[in-house]
Order: sequence, then C-alpha cells, then structure tokens
Amino acid sequence: MHSSFLSLFGRTLLLGLSLTNLAYARPKPRLIDAKATPETKALYHNLYKLSKKSVLFGHQHATEYGHGWSGENDRSDVKSVTGSHPAVIGVDFSGLSGRPQAAIDRAKESLRRHIAATYDRGGVVTVAWHFANPVTPQTGFYWKDSVTVSAVANLIPGGSHHEAYKQILQTVADVANTTKGKDGKRVPMLFRPYHEFDGGWFWWGKPHCSRQDFVSLWRFTVGYLRDSLNVHNFIYTFSPDCLYQTEADYLERYPGDEWVDMVGVDNYADFGRNGRYNIEAGIKKLKIVSDYAEKTGKLAAFTETGLESIPDTTWWTNTLLKALKAEKLKIAYVLVWRNDSRSATHYYAPYPGHRSTPDFLKFYQDPYTRFEADLPAMYRRKRFLFF
Repeated sequence: MHSSFLSLFGRTLLLGLSLTNLAYARPKPRLIDAKATPETKALYHNLYKLSKKSVLFGHQHATEYGHGWSGENDRSDVKSVTGSHPAVIGVDFSGLSGRPQAAIDRAKESLRRHIAATYDRGGVVTVAWHFANPVTPQTGFYWKDSVTVSAVANLIPGGSHHEAYKQILQTVADVANTTKGKDGKRVPMLFRPYHEFDGGWFWWGKPHCSRQDFVSLWRFTVGYLRDSLNVHNFIYTFSPDCLYQTEADYLERYPGDEWVDMVGVDNYADFGRNGRYNIEAGIKKLKIVSDYAEKTGKLAAFTETGLESIPDTTWWTNTLLKALKAEKLKIAYVLVWRNDSRSATHYYAPYPGHRSTPDFLKFYQDPYTRFEADLPAMYRRKRFLFF
C-alpha cells in the first residue's frame, strides 16, 4: 500500500509538472516598452485577463459625432440605444499633419479632450492614423493612380522626407505626452498605424512599397516614438486587412515580436460587405490572429469590422457574436466603424429607432460582450498576496 501510494504520488507529481511546463510554454503578454507607464501596463494586463472570457465592444468616433449629430457632450449613438458608451472608443490622428498649423492645433485640442474624457470614464482608446502622404499631401491618405507618389521609401532613414516624417512624429508624441486624465496621468492608447497595409487603397499599401521598406518604417516609427520622444503610453497594434489565408501570409510584413504589442485584423469583406458572407473564412482568419497572439505573448483584436447601414437586422447576434464565440478565440476587443453625422447610409452602429436595435440589445446584454459600464478598473492592476 505504501509503495502504491508513492507510485500514485509520483505519477500525480509528474502530471502536475507537465501541466506546469505546458502553462509556462506560452508566454504571458508583456509590452515591448520596458518604460511603459503603470497605467499602460495595467491596461494591457487587464485586456489580456478579460479576453479569456469576454470581448470589449468598440465604435469609431463614437463620442465625437453620430447619426445626425455632432459635438455633444457625453453622447454616443451606442449610449443612446443601450445606456452605456462602447468600452472602446476609436479616434484618429489624421488631423495632425498635412494641414495649416491652426487646424493641427484645433485637432490636438479636440483629441486631448475626447481621449481624456474616455479615460476619466474608465473606457479604452484606440487610435487609427489616416494621415496625408507626406510627399504628396494634396492626395490625402488614399492612393490615387498617376498622382500619388510612393512615399514609404522616402520616410525611412536616408529618405528624402525623413526629417519631415520626424516632425510629424513629434506632433504625435506631443499629443501622447500631453493628454492626461483628471488624475494627472498620461492616457494609455492602443496606437494602430499603417493599418490595412496588405491592400492597395492607402499610400502605405503593399503595391506601393517593398516589404523591407515597410518593416523599416514600422520599426523606425516605434523606436523613435518610444526611445527618442519618450512616448511610454502606447500599445502598438498591427492590423492588416483580411487578404491572408495562412499564418505565413499574415506575417509577410510583420516587423517582429519585439516591435508589436497587439495583433489584429480588419475584416468587412467576410462579414456581409456588399451582401457577401463568408463567416467560416472570417472565423479562420480571426483564429490565425488569436493563435499567434497566444503563442507569442501578444494580445489579439478584431480591429475593424461592421456592416454599413446594418440591413441585416440580426447581424449582431447571428453573425458577429457567433464569430467571436467560435473556436475559443481570445479577442480583446472588436470595433465597428463610424456613424457619419451627415450621411443617411454611412453608419455601422445602431441609433435610436434603427431596425437592428432589438438585436443589438441582445448583443449588449450577452455576458460575453462588455461595454463601458461593464468594465472593471482598467488602469489599475490588482495584486494578490499569497501567504
């Protein structure tokens, strides 16, 4: 009996050690900025913890304007429908370059106000960057054949517009370092530059620059902001469009694990755009992102999606929620695009009276989704003492 007990104890111990080794085989997410602010570290940690059992819902420009309105304090279409703002609010740094200085200053002030307000409420901020081509600013951020100049090679060290690009990044850093909450702390932001780079619609897109030049631009951008301009409240987010089929495709322009905190994907095409649905493909692409994040110590996100005008009245639960719950994905947040204030059709979240509202309320009430009112203290990390 004694030897049997020892044998059983030995097998149990080995099993425990094996499970422990398996647990340690997957690194816990850690920011690439060793000097990240405590609030930024706490946000990253809490997003990771929450992603195990839930997903945060986000909406681009949610509190800046909505369907038929603009510039009202503490308003969003999502709050008007549910009683809560989205958990994640999207803003854009597009106004920080390619414009007269007075316009840039107004953009800075507006960004500071909206970002700080979200932080003070306990919400999360993600930053897109649709900025004008520094070489041909008159062409904006879209690629225009025969007019737009391929700029990426000109922005990296040694390029003709490298110093001009550094000036743009200094403006970005100024916003990052001067946007503070009521507590006096710099607001953490999920910074998502050069998104959808695998397509050709933006000037930084794949057809307009080499892989090496794109990687060099990403690395310089992160390194200059972090190491030279002392920005320590960014969580750097990598988000191609949905043009990949495999992990190798996804990583084709990946700058390396030491340069990325969060991996994501923008995917409208598989989720009903132009009436076409391929949810199985969309889930597969999300799983590639989620799996890569888990094995490399990153966070994963569904960085953009949505169905313009939401003609499918059960899209929220029958398409989006089903996809998010599939395959045991660990997705920190999902963000739908903006509700234009003037367009009758360009909107991606419901407003009061919209026919998808009943289904959206089911989406809101599902325990798996989190909105701003559902969030714990995102900028404080709980510490547990074991005795």
